[in-house]
Amino acid sequence: MAQRKPRHRTVSVREMGVNDIPAVYRLGHRLFSTQEASTFYRTWDAYEVTNNFNQDPHLTLVAETRNGAIVGFALGTTYENESGGWKYGYILWMGVRPRWQGSGMGRELYHEMERRMHEDGVRMTFVDTARSNTGAIKFFRRMGYGKPEAEVWMSKLIQRTRKSRNSERSATPVARRSHAKLRQKIAKRRRKRKSLPK
Repeated sequence: MAQRKPRHRTVSVREMGVNDIPAVYRLGHRLFSTQEASTFYRTWDAYEVTNNFNQDPHLTLVAETRNGAIVGFALGTTYENESGGWKYGYILWMGVRPRWQGSGMGRELYHEMERRMHEDGVRMTFVDTARSNTGAIKFFRRMGYGKPEAEVWMSKLIQRTRKSRNSERSATPVARRSHAKLRQKIAKRRRKRKSLPK
């Protein structure tokens, strides 16, 4: 038998307090660490929460149950066009505990964020998400956002962790040869530098 979704009326939406930061970070880590971090230009970390809390406290919201559990959050910010024209709102992160998804609580969080942005003079809001996150896309379409626009994401790994260095052994022969050539080139440059007169 499927578990019934809790009703969102048992939850209140409010500004985040300093004591909520650890709970929001943990919930976000649980929700976003399963996604492919390499596809995002932003990654979820404690700085995302604390920075938003310090810079835009009135756009840093939590959804709290009657017993004090944080079951959702939304982090937003605003910025103005350089020409001094329009003011824009940007929803940076929004997350709802899986058990509460589909309860209407995410919609309540979103509407409170939009209301606050409207009071700030925002004329247009933006969101972004991974193309594979169909649940988020459907949610924001229901909130009135237009058709998602395709974006191109490119990434380049310029530093490797110790773990990824060890994984070289399992790389393809072509990759192993190119890694070996790169190491030889670096070693050759170091030897050349040492042999130069000082």
